[in-house]
Amino acid sequence: MHDVVIVGAGPIGLFLACELGLAGCSVLVLEREAEIRSPWKADPLGMRGLSAASVEAFHRRGMLHELGVDDSGADEPTAPRGVGHFAGMMLDPADVDVAALPFRLPSPAADGVMTNLEAVETVLSERAAKLGVDVRRGVTVSAIAQDGEGVVARAGGNEYPARWLVGCDGGRSTVRRLAGFDFVGTEPQFTGYAMVADIADPEKLSPGFNLTPTGMYLRTPAEGHVGMMECDGGAFDRSQQPSREHLQAVLRRVSGTDVTLNDVHLASSFTDRAKQATTYRQGRVLLAGDAAHIHSPLGAQGLNLGIGDAVNLGWKLAATVHGRAPDGLLDTYTRERHPVGAWALDWTRAQVAVMRPDPHAQAIQRLVRDLLGTRDGTTYVFDKTSGSSIRYDLGNEHPLIGRSAPDFRLEDGTRLGDLMHDGRGVALDFSTDRRLQTSARAWETRITYASGPARNDLGTGTVLVRPDGIVAWTGDRTPDRESFERAATRWFGSPAF
Repeated sequence: MHDVVIVGAGPIGLFLACELGLAGCSVLVLEREAEIRSPWKADPLGMRGLSAASVEAFHRRGMLHELGVDDSGADEPTAPRGVGHFAGMMLDPADVDVAALPFRLPSPAADGVMTNLEAVETVLSERAAKLGVDVRRGVTVSAIAQDGEGVVARAGGNEYPARWLVGCDGGRSTVRRLAGFDFVGTEPQFTGYAMVADIADPEKLSPGFNLTPTGMYLRTPAEGHVGMMECDGGAFDRSQQPSREHLQAVLRRVSGTDVTLNDVHLASSFTDRAKQATTYRQGRVLLAGDAAHIHSPLGAQGLNLGIGDAVNLGWKLAATVHGRAPDGLLDTYTRERHPVGAWALDWTRAQVAVMRPDPHAQAIQRLVRDLLGTRDGTTYVFDKTSGSSIRYDLGNEHPLIGRSAPDFRLEDGTRLGDLMHDGRGVALDFSTDRRLQTSARAWETRITYASGPARNDLGTGTVLVRPDGIVAWTGDRTPDRESFERAATRWFGSPAF
């Protein structure tokens, strides 16, 4: 019996597997697809943007270099290199007011990066193998049974028992259906398409995002790569592969041109159906990523939202497996991540509403475009899409508690991210007399203690950071040791002595 069976070896399932493996859990990952490589994961169709929060997660586990990102970091806060778009309206990163972003410190993870699913999965697969995670491909789960002691996944006549099971198997999750999760939300307004095609007359399509009176199309720099959406209420039968004739007809309608497709090499369809599981846990079965929530790909929040789920769940489930989790710790997964998922659904719904080809939506679009053209508007969107605005309600009014910890840097050059590679919590003590050392020692197998002056302590004297990088507690230059110990007990369990 494994500690955890994960269904789905995409980025979310693999990231979660790495988190559990790092914590010493025995993990089995079951993946339906037999091959890891696919044209849908490589450029251009597999292109994805990792938000600053996701890059931060890779940084904290020492995986930035493998992802091809410079992990040296800047000495001063820098403006973001890219902001992206809202409803197809591109934003200028030069308009981001860095000074207005809360608790921003120089970090290798201060900005998002463009990559593709193949690169992300390759990095995570290699890390999972090093951690002893067993990944089995070509295995399709068809049944689940659970009781108070464990859960069994059945596939192809085989049984895979575990103490816990996590569904990371995408928007059409088999685990979600078999375990009986309620999945509620809104029905689609549009059908979208992504394709790589031979275009006879590409000059008829303008580059970039193009909002039109009949829909939207996107022509990227990659030859023949086109995306488009048509507000048809999701009428296209997505069980069918879209034909060249259908794709050409849609592209002509939304572009207002007579563009011709000679051949279509790859094509898929999608909608803006937005639904979310009412809870992310049913007994010993949990959900993460698209299995827990689906929405329009507008704004590219899906991958980042799922990585956030995995980072939040991993250490909590590991502590539960090892029997050292404080009461109710695993329940905080749904409590903290469900509101973030609900926000992402609304964020994409708002973009769809603005993009609709009717006079009312277009009037709102003009208003939103004006707002986004301001410094405050661009900064607001970056703050939201980067993940830096996420704050969990941990029951404390201090503005840093519940947020992702800034990448504090000690005078000797050590960064907070460097201290988190082993997946443990971190107690930072910026005082000169190591006032928290004795208290922190009682959790020394679960919390790394580090002390010394910081290059910028943001007005704090001591900080306790959870394994997912969230600030759990702060103190001043003369910290209250009892307060620290209560916070450590709340998140890390009873002290060892």
